[in-house]
Amino acid sequence: MESKVAIITGASSGIGEATARELARSGIKVMLAARREDRLALLKKEIEAKGGQAEYRITDVTSQADMESLAQATLEAYGKIDVLINNAGIAPVSFLRNRKVDEWDRMIDVNIKGVLYGIAAVLPHMEERNEGHIINVSSVAGHQIYPSTAVYSGTKFAVRAITEGLRKELRPDQNIRTTIISPGNVASELEQTITDQDVFSLASQFANLTPLKGEDIAAAIRYAIEQSTSVTVKEMIVTPTSQRT
Repeated sequence: MESKVAIITGASSGIGEATARELARSGIKVMLAARREDRLALLKKEIEAKGGQAEYRITDVTSQADMESLAQATLEAYGKIDVLINNAGIAPVSFLRNRKVDEWDRMIDVNIKGVLYGIAAVLPHMEERNEGHIINVSSVAGHQIYPSTAVYSGTKFAVRAITEGLRKELRPDQNIRTTIISPGNVASELEQTITDQDVFSLASQFANLTPLKGEDIAAAIRYAIEQSTSVTVKEMIVTPTSQRT
């Protein structure tokens, strides 16, 4: 693990922030990517204070130029890219009848295009080295649809399709792994992006549910990375024990 370098998008909060800490504790050098520089700077300082190595770059995953610059900055800082964790995502779920078209567009841009731009930025380097690992964060909503999640689920189904499509395109002699991480309910900032008041009427369905912590998903990501290069963890679904849907 100590020889690896990982890029983490959406690293300023939630799963991304927890994953940065987890991987840094394992000895992995991390490149933190998000839009909020103040949070990235604090996380970098925290990791370094505990003996880890971290750099950061302000990044909008919906910009292909930003993602290419992120990959280049990682190469300049560490000389290689072993792991890409496409974690950045948004979830302003809404009922289709309420026509939150701008939010649909934003989810498509962040959740789908962001993943594609990340793959495009690192894949040439990984193919040249014949080594790498691309981890894409989907969701249980990428396996089933709930009322109000039609568009969000669509983006997360797409993440799974893109990841599996990449895995099948890679030749058997290419030492490049792909992993899909599908979390269930996780305590995060995602709910703060919801503007459709009708969605909150569904809250009672989750009244007795204890959500996962970002650290729970971070541990799953670390597990996938630390396997022998001859082993691919294709997909992990990680949910709270109390979550039944």
